[in-house]
Amino acid sequence: MPGTPLSAHELIARLIAFDTTSRESNLALIEFVRDYLDGWGVESELYFNTERRKADLYATIGPVDRGGLMLSGHTDTVPVDGQPWDSDPFKVTPRDGKLYARGSSDMKSFIAVALSHVPTFVAATLKTPLHLALSYDEEVGCTGVRDLIADIARRPIRPLGCIVGEPTSMTPVIAHKGKLTVRCEVRGHESHSALTHQGVNAVEAAAEIVAHLKKMARSKRDRGPYDSGFVPPYTTIHAGTIRGGTAVNIVPRECSFDFEIRAIPADDPRALFHELRHYAETALLPEMKAVSNETAIHFHELNDTPGLEMQPDAPLVRLTQALSGANDTSKVSYTAEAGLYHAADIPAVLCGPGSIEQAHKPNEFVALEQIARCETFMRRILEHLRA
Repeated sequence: MPGTPLSAHELIARLIAFDTTSRESNLALIEFVRDYLDGWGVESELYFNTERRKADLYATIGPVDRGGLMLSGHTDTVPVDGQPWDSDPFKVTPRDGKLYARGSSDMKSFIAVALSHVPTFVAATLKTPLHLALSYDEEVGCTGVRDLIADIARRPIRPLGCIVGEPTSMTPVIAHKGKLTVRCEVRGHESHSALTHQGVNAVEAAAEIVAHLKKMARSKRDRGPYDSGFVPPYTTIHAGTIRGGTAVNIVPRECSFDFEIRAIPADDPRALFHELRHYAETALLPEMKAVSNETAIHFHELNDTPGLEMQPDAPLVRLTQALSGANDTSKVSYTAEAGLYHAADIPAVLCGPGSIEQAHKPNEFVALEQIARCETFMRRILEHLRA
């Protein structure tokens, strides 16, 4: 018995109803999609995390002896905590030609539109296969998709290209910045604050490193290199969190902070990281150890997601333009899973309904016009794969 066809709007509502905030499990959504695909005779592979609380899903429609086109999307969303929503964020609210809900733009609508066309793809005689990839934990560093990509990359036959359905207003995005996130831990030496000469202030040492980060950030802003396709058109560097100290009258022993480097393709984020490490180890650490040999500065990489850079005339870019009807391409400053696919020799672009301007905000929405354009996009994919 075939499955029950569901419209894109019905599937959007179904997917939105699953609370897949990154801190939560996405298994209920993944199991729903697995069962939906199974109803149409499409088998799925699941890739679980260590705790088996989350999973990626990979499925193929059509011949399995050749490469094909992959549609990829992440199932997790950012939290709604503390945001002033006018409606239930986990229930689709139609209003003024828009669908309001968490994940409506970023990026469950793309997944839903793709799934709504599964019966049509299955019924057609595809000469080239269509692959579907759903991931977890994209919002916390693009970590969940990595095992899936590694497995695909080891296969003798891999997809010829991947379209990641991030909200781009259905305009192909051919480049995004890479992101390197690092934690710096400073260990000082405690003393009474009346005897500061006997201590090593970890907070102050950390502050000096943060100040050097700011100096590096200004240099990128003022001297480049630049790429006008990005906003801002240069590599950005910033410290996002800092923790340290116990009381104002104690010279603090511990301090740590997290920073990130979002690099344009012309920059090497690792070289910038090494520049900062060199400063800390040569300008600060000797003075610290002169007071106490127990002092230290340690750096720990938390996340490294490569950037994406596709040439405007690349076959996948031209195909995505034809499918979307867009004449232009663009570049974005956020980081996405496309860079990881590209690094695994699977060409990738971003193209999906909705606007990144709505993502992560209260009252997130996707316009009905965008959903309609994405449905046209899927119909054109069908014609391309059956040709």
